Amino acid sequence: MYQKAGNGKAFMPSAAGALSKPAVTVCYSIFRSIHGKPILPEAEKNTIQVIGRMMALLDALARRDDAVSLKELSRETGLHSSTAHRILGAMAHSGFAERAGPGAYRLGIRLLELGNLVKSRINVRQIALPFMQALHSRISESVNLGVRREDEIIYVERTSSGRASVRVVHLVGARAPLHATAVGKLFLLEDGPQKLREYARRTGLPGFTPTSITTLSRLEKELDRARRHGVAFDNGEIEHGLRCIAAPVRDDAGELISGLSVSAPAERYDAEWVPFIKQTADAISRALGYVPKK
Repeated sequence: MYQKAGNGKAFMPSAAGALSKPAVTVCYSIFRSIHGKPILPEAEKNTIQVIGRMMALLDALARRDDAVSLKELSRETGLHSSTAHRILGAMAHSGFAERAGPGAYRLGIRLLELGNLVKSRINVRQIALPFMQALHSRISESVNLGVRREDEIIYVERTSSGRASVRVVHLVGARAPLHATAVGKLFLLEDGPQKLREYARRTGLPGFTPTSITTLSRLEKELDRARRHGVAFDNGEIEHGLRCIAAPVRDDAGELISGLSVSAPAERYDAEWVPFIKQTADAISRALGYVPKK
C-alpha cells in the first residue's frame, strides 16, 4: 500500500524481510569496494552473491571468541582466500569487521551499535504495548509508537481505532519525514537549533499537504510550541485531514528513544487527550527505567 503525498512521492511500509536502508547502503558500499563500480540492474545477481558471502563470513567470525585467520575463514566458508580478503576489507571499512593483527579478523563494533539499536527498539515496543492498549481503550483512537531512523520516523507499533479506514502513514513499518510528523518534531526539538538548521538545509523541508510546514521559521515556532506544551502536534501535515499528538518516551539514561502518538481524523480530534498521552508516555518511560530530574 502506498500513500501519495502532495509532491507526488509515496510513503510505504517496509516489506517484511526487506533489507533496511542501512543494510542496503552497507551492501552497496561493499559491492563498490570489491568491484569498483556502482550496482547496475544486470549486476543484481552478483550483488546478492556478495551479500551471501558477507553473511557467511560474519557467521564464521561469530562462532569464534578470538580473532580468526584469513586462512581459517576461507576454509570455513569455502571462499577463495582472495575473495574472502576483498570482502573482509570492505567489511572492515564499514565497521562490520576489524583487523586483529596480520591476516586475522574479528567482529566489528558496528555490529554492537546496530545490536543495541535493535535491542532498544524491541524492548520499548514490548514494554509500550500494554500501555498503548490501555490508552486506546480509554480514548478509542489509534495509538502509535515511532522511532527515529536518520531523517525519518518509522512506526514500530500501532493499535487501530477500528473507527475508520487504516491510515497508511501510520502502518507498522511506514516511514515519514521528521518535520511533518508529531513524533518527528519531538526528535527535532531534542536535536537543538544547530542540528535543526542542518536538517532543514539537508532535506529542504518538503511539503505534502496544504498545512505542511515548509520553512525553518515556521518549524522553529512549532517546536517552541512543543517545548511549552510538552507534546508535539501534526495538523494534517503528512496526511490531509489526519491530526496527531505525540509525547516523548525516554530510556533509563534519559535519552529520547521513541514517541507515543495518537492520531485521528480532524473531526474527532480532542485536545483533552493531551494529559492522557503524556501520562502514558511517562509511564512507558518509567517502565524503561527513566527517572525524571527534580
